[in-house]
Amino acid sequence: MNTLRIGLVSVSDRASQGVYQDKGIPALTEWLNQALSTPFDIESRVIPDEQPLIEQTLCELVDERHCHLVLTTGGTGPALRDVTPDATLAVADREMPGFGEQMRQISLQFVPTAILSRQTAVIRKQSLIMNLPGQPKSIKETLEGLKDENGKVKVAGIFASVAYCLQLLEGPYVETHPEVVASFRPKSARREIID
Repeated sequence: MNTLRIGLVSVSDRASQGVYQDKGIPALTEWLNQALSTPFDIESRVIPDEQPLIEQTLCELVDERHCHLVLTTGGTGPALRDVTPDATLAVADREMPGFGEQMRQISLQFVPTAILSRQTAVIRKQSLIMNLPGQPKSIKETLEGLKDENGKVKVAGIFASVAYCLQLLEGPYVETHPEVVASFRPKSARREIID
């Protein structure tokens, strides 16, 4: 079976220099462990905000490490050092703008400055690369979506669409724990679960 491979990239000058401990990759790893029922392997990198290095890392994770999904955290704002989206677009075969639109939609529920985010998602070869926020709370909200006090989804998280996207890219069939985030697929794309 084709094991799901996930690349995690934290883009931070200070974390990469050891000035402070990276919080993005631990937050992503914890969330993925809670959300995915499909087994997966992780490749992680902590790198500075340098566009050539970000591009090189994304290419390595997709082309050499064969990650089906690559999640970046950090470097998505308007500051001059925030070049993660630029690097992501530079290595892309196709852009998937809906992911960035939905991430901003979720964040706008909390802060008006969400419109300053340049988060995006792209396809390189048969891999999905997504730029996530830098803060652990925002990472969780973006992936999982927003729920009311009864647990009903108010705003869908972006991960609800990831499994089907990977399936369309001929990657592994990914399943999630619906109490964390329910993956959406059309009926024709669903597999029967056999115990």
